[in-house]
Amino acid sequence: MAQHTEVRQSNAMLAEIRDTLLETYASNDGMNQVILSSLDPRAWRAEPPGKKDNGRTIGAIFAHLHNCRLVWLRNSAPHLKCPAALDPDRCTMKQAAAAHRKSAGQCLRMLTDALSADPKRRVKKFSRGSWAQTWPAGGTMFAYMFSHEAHHRGQILMLAHQLGYRVLHDTPGVWHWEKLWKKAGLSTRPR
Repeated sequence: MAQHTEVRQSNAMLAEIRDTLLETYASNDGMNQVILSSLDPRAWRAEPPGKKDNGRTIGAIFAHLHNCRLVWLRNSAPHLKCPAALDPDRCTMKQAAAAHRKSAGQCLRMLTDALSADPKRRVKKFSRGSWAQTWPAGGTMFAYMFSHEAHHRGQILMLAHQLGYRVLHDTPGVWHWEKLWKKAGLSTRPR
């Protein structure tokens, strides 16, 4: 009887961890949307400081984030429909915001399946692209996806600052997780 109770408690803990990871990813794109909504449009295509052609514009970084999601979806969850790719040199802020919402939704579906305990789950591997080894789908997949986006959000905020554009100066924005949770439609709060 004690062993059965331990198994139930262990399963409940794993389910809570899974749900927390999914809730965190569900609010992930909200962080991108907060930046997009408060970014000065003049910063979108401004050339990065330094040598010419020595880095991505903010618009190109947002396109990169979306297009990486598409690679993950195509390689890891080919049964899910991929939204259209973004052209890093031509996409608008409005197009990027809409594309990010679509690819974020599909990535959340992919992660939901990948983190499922269902033996019939469809997402069993995580492929970041032809340049990298394939990993089993799971917690590392979530960690990679979330940290990749966090890294590039940091780049975007630093680049905007270097270009002289203030972003998130009047709001905690990406750090106000309770609001991001609500905007994502979650009834829970960060736990």
